[in-house]
Amino acid sequence: MSVLALQLAGPLQAWGSSARFARRTTENAPTKSGVIGLLAAAQGLERTADLTALTALRFGVRIDQSGTRIRDFQTAHHPDTGQAMPISDRYYLADAVFVAALEGPDQLIAQLYAAVRRPHYLPYLGRRSCPPSRPLDLGLHHSTTLEDVLTAEPWHAAGWHQKQHRHEPAVDLPVLTETRGNDTANSLAADTLRDQPLSFDPRHRRYALRTVHHSTVTVTNPHARPVTARKGVPPHDPTSHLEDA
Repeated sequence: MSVLALQLAGPLQAWGSSARFARRTTENAPTKSGVIGLLAAAQGLERTADLTALTALRFGVRIDQSGTRIRDFQTAHHPDTGQAMPISDRYYLADAVFVAALEGPDQLIAQLYAAVRRPHYLPYLGRRSCPPSRPLDLGLHHSTTLEDVLTAEPWHAAGWHQKQHRHEPAVDLPVLTETRGNDTANSLAADTLRDQPLSFDPRHRRYALRTVHHSTVTVTNPHARPVTARKGVPPHDPTSHLEDA
C-alpha cells in the first residue's frame, strides 16, 4: 500500500457535503468527495466516469490552519428570460491550510501522483473560484499508513500563523481519518459524513455515508521561541518582604 499526501492551501476554500437550494455551506475540513473530484479532474476523467477505484481509497485530513469562515452572496439572472434568480448564500474558509492523504494500491496511487504533478484539468479547492495558492504535491509514500504520514508531515500553516504560537514548541493538530471497514473502535470519537462519492454525473449526483474518526497529532513548531524574562525588569516575588512567623 502507498499514500499520496496533498497540501490544500488557498485564499478561499469551500468543502460542502450538503447544499440546499440557495444555501451553499462548507465543512471545517476538506471532504472526501471534494478531494476525489480534484483527483478525478487531474486524471482527466469525465463526470460520468466510474469512481469505484477512487472511492475505495482510504482518506484522511489534518487541519494545519483552520482559517476563518466567511459568508458571501451571489446574484444571477436567468439566461433566457432575464428574470432575477434568488440570492445565493455561499460560505467559504479563508486562509485555511490542510494536509490530505489517500491510502491505496501502489499502482493507483502512483497514477494519481503523476496526475497531480501534471493535471489534465486545473485543480481547485472545492469550487472553481477557489484556486490553490501553493503546490499540491507533498510526495508519494510507500509501505506506510495514512496515520503515519499525517503524523510525520511537518506543520504547513502559514509563517505568520506559526509565529502566533511562537511560545509553543509543539502544537496539537486535529486529524480526521476514515475508519477501516467495519472497525467500530473508538466509536465515541467517530462521526458520519455523507461525502463518499458514488457518481458526479450532473443529472444524478449520488453520495453515501462514511465513518470518520477524530484524533490529534503533535507536530513541532519551527517558529518556536524560548520564553525569556524582559530585560531591565527584576523578577517579582510578592513574598520577599514577609518575615517568618
